[in-house]
Amino acid sequence: MMKKIGVILVLGFLPFLVSGQKFPTASETMPMKIKGSVKEEGTRKPIRDAEVTVLGGISIKTDAFGDFRVEARVGDELIISHDSFTTVRYIVRDNQRIDVLVEDHPAQEAKLEKKIKRNEASYKTNLKAAKQFLREDASTSIAYITKALETVRDDDPKADDKKAELYESLADIYVFWKQSDLAESNYLISLNNRYSTNVKIKLGSAQLESKNYQKGLTTFNELLKSRLNSNQKVLVLEGLGDSHVGLKKNTDAIANYNKALSLSQRKGLDDKVISLNSKLAGLLQQQGNIVDAEEYLDNSVQLAQQKDRKTAARQRSVAADFYNKSKSFDKEIQLRKEALEDIEDIEEEEQNDSGVSSAAEQDKSLTPQVQNYKIANAFAAQEKYDEAITYLDESIKEAESKNDLIVQKDATRKLGEVYREKGELRKASEAFEEYEVIIDKLYIQKDQEISQAARFRRELATSANRIATLERDRELSETRYELALASQQLVNQQSIRQQIVIYFLIGLTVLLLLAAYLMYRNMKQQRYANNLLALKSLRSQMNPHFIFNALNSVNTFIATSDERTANRYLTDFSVLMRSVLENSEQDFIPLEKEIELLQVYVQLEHFRFQDKFDYHIDVDSEINVGEYMIPPMLLQPYVENAVWHGLRYKTEKGTLTISFKKISNDSIEIKIIDDGIGRKKSKELKTTNQKMQKSKGMGNIKKRIAILNKMYKDKVDVIVSDLEENTEGTKVKLILKKDK
Repeated sequence: MMKKIGVILVLGFLPFLVSGQKFPTASETMPMKIKGSVKEEGTRKPIRDAEVTVLGGISIKTDAFGDFRVEARVGDELIISHDSFTTVRYIVRDNQRIDVLVEDHPAQEAKLEKKIKRNEASYKTNLKAAKQFLREDASTSIAYITKALETVRDDDPKADDKKAELYESLADIYVFWKQSDLAESNYLISLNNRYSTNVKIKLGSAQLESKNYQKGLTTFNELLKSRLNSNQKVLVLEGLGDSHVGLKKNTDAIANYNKALSLSQRKGLDDKVISLNSKLAGLLQQQGNIVDAEEYLDNSVQLAQQKDRKTAARQRSVAADFYNKSKSFDKEIQLRKEALEDIEDIEEEEQNDSGVSSAAEQDKSLTPQVQNYKIANAFAAQEKYDEAITYLDESIKEAESKNDLIVQKDATRKLGEVYREKGELRKASEAFEEYEVIIDKLYIQKDQEISQAARFRRELATSANRIATLERDRELSETRYELALASQQLVNQQSIRQQIVIYFLIGLTVLLLLAAYLMYRNMKQQRYANNLLALKSLRSQMNPHFIFNALNSVNTFIATSDERTANRYLTDFSVLMRSVLENSEQDFIPLEKEIELLQVYVQLEHFRFQDKFDYHIDVDSEINVGEYMIPPMLLQPYVENAVWHGLRYKTEKGTLTISFKKISNDSIEIKIIDDGIGRKKSKELKTTNQKMQKSKGMGNIKKRIAILNKMYKDKVDVIVSDLEENTEGTKVKLILKKDK
C-alpha cells in the first residue's frame, strides 16, 4: 500500500520537476570552480574590490589580496572591471587558475583619485559644519555628522579614526544640549573605534552629568593608571573629586581636589586654580572649617580679579553665596554689588558688539535680576527693609524685561514678605496677588517647556536612529557581499537550489513573523512607557499646584492672625506636606494613607474657615482600607473646590460631607458633598483673569484618571453633579475598584 502511494506522489510531481529543471545535453559541460586573481601588471599589487562578472550570471568582488572564486563553464566570458583600469574580458578555456594582469588606466586612475579627494573634502566640510552648528541647532549639526559618516569608505585606512572623530563630535553635541545618556553611549562607540585619553575623560564627565557617580569613579580611576599630561591629570583628579562628592565621600574629594590644585598652580592653569579653590571652600564650609574655607575662597577671588570681567563676576557671586551661608551679609552685599557692576558692563559691551545681551549665556546666576534679588535677601535678613525693597523692585523690573518668570516670581513673593514685616499689609497683599498671577504664567511656560523638551528629545532620537541605520546598512552591504561569495561556492544542481529556495522562504516567513511580533511588543511597551511618562509629568505638575495653593492659604492666614496660631497652623501644614511628598512618586497608595492626608487637609481648611462650614468624614466599617489602592492626591482637589468655590462664598454656615461606602465585594463609593453656592453661581463669581486660566488641579486630575483607567482597565469612575435641582451645592461621586 505504501509503495503505491509513493509511486502516485512521484508521478504527480514529475511534470513539475521536469518543467522546473533543465538537464544538460551532451554538448554542455558541468560548471567548474575557478580561482583567480587581479593584479597590477607593473607592481604585482593586488587590486581590491575589482568586479568579476560571469556573463549572464552573478557578480562578485575581489578580496583584500585581489583573489576571487567563481563558477563558470568552458566558453563562458568573464568581465573584470574597476575604476583604476580599463575593463578586461576573459574567455574560460579550462579549470586552471586565472591570473589577470591589468595596466593602469590614467583616466580611470585620475577619476578614482578625484573621487577619493572629493570624499575627503566632503568629510572635512561636513565635520566643520557640524561643529559650527553645535551651539545653534542640534538637529542640523547631527545631520552634518550623518553626511560626513556617509563619506567614510570601508577600504579607507583612516576609516576607524574618522568614525572615532565623528562619534566624539556627535557626543559633544549631546553634551552641549544636556543629553548626557546619549553622549555617554557615543563616547563609548568612539573609544571602540580608536582609544583616546581625552575622549575617555569626556566619557567620565558625561557619566557624572548623568549622576552615574560610581561609573565615573571607575572611569577616572582607570585613567589615573595611564600616561597623562599635566592638563589631563588635573582633569582626572578633579573628576575623581567630583565622583567622591556625588558619593558623599567628602574626605576623599578634598584629597583629590588638593592634588589637582597643587598641579594646576605649578603649571599655571589659572582657570582650574579658581574653580578648585571654590570647590574646596564649599566642602570645608560643609565640614565647619570656616577659616580654611575663607582662605581658599579669597585665593579664588583674588586670582579671578586678574582675569576677564566675566570670570571675576562669576567668582564674586560664588564667594557671595559662601558668605550668605555663613550669615556674613555685609561681605555678601559688597561682593554682589561688585559682581553686579561687572555684569552690567559686560552686557553693555556685548549689546554694542552684537545687539544682544548675553552676559549669562552659560551661567544663569550671572544676571542683574538674580544679583539684585540676592542683595535684597541679604538686606532683609538684616531687617533693612527699605534697602531690600529698592533692590527687589529693580530685580522685578529686570526680570520682567527679560521674561525671567522664575526670578520675577521669587522677587515678588519676597517683596510681599518684606512689606508684611514692615507692617504695610495693603502693599503686601498687592504683591501676593501679583505673585499669584506670575505663578499662573509660570505654569503655562513650564507646560510649553515640557512640550518643547519632549519634541527636542524626539528629534535627537530620530537623528540618532538615522546614524544607527546608516551603520546597519553598511554592515548589511558587507553581509550581502559575503552571501554572494558563498552562493558561488554552492553546487549547481537543481534539487539543491530548490531546497535553498524553500528554506529561504521558510526562514523569511519566520523572520517576518518574528519581526511583526517584536514590532507589536515594542509598540505595546512604548505605549506603556508613554503613559508612565505622562503620569509622571502630571504628578510633577500636581504637587507644585497643590503646594502653591496651600502656601497662599498659609500666607493669608499669617497676615491676619497671631504668631502662636500661625506656628500651630504651619506645624500641621508641614505634616501634610511630608505626606504629600512621600506619596508623590507613586501611581497608587493605600486608601488608608489618602484618608489620613485628607483628614489633615480638611482640618487645616476648617481651621481657617471654621465660621464658614463644618465637616464630617465617614468611613464604612465594612471597608478594609488597606485592601484598596487609590492615586495620590485624587480626592484633595475636589475637596479644595468644595471649600474654595462653594462653601467659602456662602452667607450662612455650610456643611462638607465626605463618605466612603462599600457597594460590592470589589468596589467602594466615595462621595464629596457640599451645600455651598453651587457650580453655576461659583462660575459667575470668577474674575476675568480666573476665567482665562483653566483650573490646573482639576485638569490634571481628569488627565490622570483617563490614563490610569486606560492602563488599569477602568479602575476609577468620577461623576460630578449639582446637589439640588436649583443648582445649589455640589456632589462628587467616585467609584474605586479593588485591584484584582
